[in-house]
Amino acid sequence: MNLSKYDNVFFIGIGGIGMSALARWFSKEGKRVEGYDKTCTPLTESLVQEGIRVFCQDDISEVGKVFLDTENTLIIFTPAIPKDTGLYKYFSTSGHEVLKRAQVLGVISQNYYTVGVAGTHGKTTTSSILAHLLYQANRNVTCFVGGILKNYNSNLIYRNDGDGEHIVVVEADEFDRSFLRLSPNASIITTVDPDHLDIYQDDKSFNQAFVDYANLLPQEGVLVKHQEVKLDTKVREVVYGDDGEASIQNLKVENGYQCFDYVYGSKCIKNINLYVPGHHNVMNTVAAITVALELGVSDEKIIEGVQSYRGVKRRFEYIIKNEKVIYLDDYAHHPSEIKAFVSAVRELFPNKKMTVLFQPHLYSRTRDFAENFAEELAKIDELLLMDIYPARELPIDGVNAEWLLSKVNNTNKRLVKEEEIVDVIKNIKTDIVVTLGAGDIDRFVEPIKEMLERESR
Repeated sequence: MNLSKYDNVFFIGIGGIGMSALARWFSKEGKRVEGYDKTCTPLTESLVQEGIRVFCQDDISEVGKVFLDTENTLIIFTPAIPKDTGLYKYFSTSGHEVLKRAQVLGVISQNYYTVGVAGTHGKTTTSSILAHLLYQANRNVTCFVGGILKNYNSNLIYRNDGDGEHIVVVEADEFDRSFLRLSPNASIITTVDPDHLDIYQDDKSFNQAFVDYANLLPQEGVLVKHQEVKLDTKVREVVYGDDGEASIQNLKVENGYQCFDYVYGSKCIKNINLYVPGHHNVMNTVAAITVALELGVSDEKIIEGVQSYRGVKRRFEYIIKNEKVIYLDDYAHHPSEIKAFVSAVRELFPNKKMTVLFQPHLYSRTRDFAENFAEELAKIDELLLMDIYPARELPIDGVNAEWLLSKVNNTNKRLVKEEEIVDVIKNIKTDIVVTLGAGDIDRFVEPIKEMLERESR
């Protein structure tokens, strides 16, 4: 499929983190871009500021006239939108080319050298580190990021100077088997912890999808996978991890940085400084460095790039950090992610009390991993549990926040309603406040921040 034949691109659900990155790319490529989302947010407002029209009324009369041209307009939608959305119903019967976001990413990956970053956890951080290394090395690169990068204040990294190969870095999403639409030339797999069992039904099916994804690589391709990823593939592999072929030595924490030496065979890059906390992020960086080396990035540019990388918003993001209180916000929504986050906090602040406001994401995920959630949430000093964020799902009988809370072996735990969140946190004596989850919990970050700043004066 030739995307260049379209002058106009219309997005149904443009406010999603993945959709908005794609909208930005088409705009950078010189296309007319417009979109609808049911809710106007700071993200959609930033698109408007960049010249992309966004409206929030599900009404065909709101659509710009040029986008009604069936021959010259591509329609892109996200499966997160309800199928009874008026605009989706119109465009799906109007004669327009209508594609899922994953299909469009698949087409893009066919036209460029593509690095796919897959894994239940770590996709956003790993892909953004790799793309940042390429960008800082003056390579032509596009990266669609599942979060807002602090270095760029965007979910799109883009450089196209015309000369040299253009590299696309894309998060290879396992949801709905979307990553099987990609045509990667190189791949990273960070983790294969079962998830999305509403799609895959069982662990075996989930693992097989990752095998199928890995085997999409061409003969000359390379798979960089974590040592804990046990997949039987037919491709060239480089294993990374504490005991992997690509690994680290001399890890220490100094002046807010994690400092280490990167080692792979006879290659040793000394004194790499990573500002983002957590051992898992050191490993994400090792994976990114390994691919960057495969792509010809120099040792010097790798050292400079890692040191200048500032992470992704809602990934161990400091909202407040002063002598009286620390407030962290994180996207963790799977038991393994919670485990990694809490471990990083304990490593940095071993003697401080941590209070966590957690919003479970999806009824099916809560049901499928209830025991694992309970185990990790029990390790928190004080737990405040919100109602489950449904996202695309309808309620499941018997699966709710109260049911999950009953499984958590923690005497300092309680359910909280949205309207009482700020006051409850205000009345807790704690050293560290955390908001955790992938739903709409970020709506409460600013009110909590304002309250904590008032109280710490």
